[in-house]
Amino acid sequence: MTLTIGGDMPVHRLGFGAMRLTGGPDRSTGIEIARRAVELGVTLIDTADSYDLGDNETLLAEALHPYPEDLVIATKGGQVNLGRAWIPLGRPEYLRQQAELSLRRLRVDWIDLYQLHRIDPAVPLADQLGALRILMEEGKVRHIGLSEVSVGQLDEAAAIAPIASVQNRYSVADRASEDVLDYCERHGIAFIPWLPVARTTTQADDPLATVAARHGRTRTQVALSWLLHRSAVIVPIPGTSTRAHLEENVAAAQLSLSVDDMELLSTIAPG
Repeated sequence: MTLTIGGDMPVHRLGFGAMRLTGGPDRSTGIEIARRAVELGVTLIDTADSYDLGDNETLLAEALHPYPEDLVIATKGGQVNLGRAWIPLGRPEYLRQQAELSLRRLRVDWIDLYQLHRIDPAVPLADQLGALRILMEEGKVRHIGLSEVSVGQLDEAAAIAPIASVQNRYSVADRASEDVLDYCERHGIAFIPWLPVARTTTQADDPLATVAARHGRTRTQVALSWLLHRSAVIVPIPGTSTRAHLEENVAAAQLSLSVDDMELLSTIAPG
């Protein structure tokens, strides 16, 4: 299963979120997991300049550079992490600075997919997207993406710059972004759900457990497979800090769910 992002970047439809590779496991383990993800056929890896103050990007370069030709590295800018507080910061000069730093840390001449991590309500959207569009026109960014946006914001952004992807929280137990997903389907925009295996509320008969038992798989694999079946524009990016969990996640791409499975999973109450 593949999806072409932005019209010219084909990726396998189960990617990898790199956030947990730093700040938890030792560096050698993080490097091993990144390399194993590529060995398993992952062709989209997602990171951000705010993950461990840029060290996440540095680790990916250390692990994978020079990158395979088919590997898409997506990163994000426009949000700072101050301990437990995440603060949007979308001033044009800051976005340019962070993109330049990401280019340096990733050791690339251009960023395949540069995502506005959050829209900064204190800065006009036209200024934020305008800064990214200039970077794209300069050849430093190949495609622009957004994160955690509404349909209205997405529509406004698309009038300023071409939008190749949207990264919103979404899972079988959290479908609040259903309208955004529908918009992406209509406009050929990749939908990259973060937190794709959120916990479900306790139910007497757990649909995830029931479907997992039918197929001899785990609940996590079923949750990821549901996303792949839900829409052809979805590219989940589950993250992990262990090799075993990575291999379990990637194997979800081989799980085929039936119509009955999908109907049962649709009854899951929001978590």
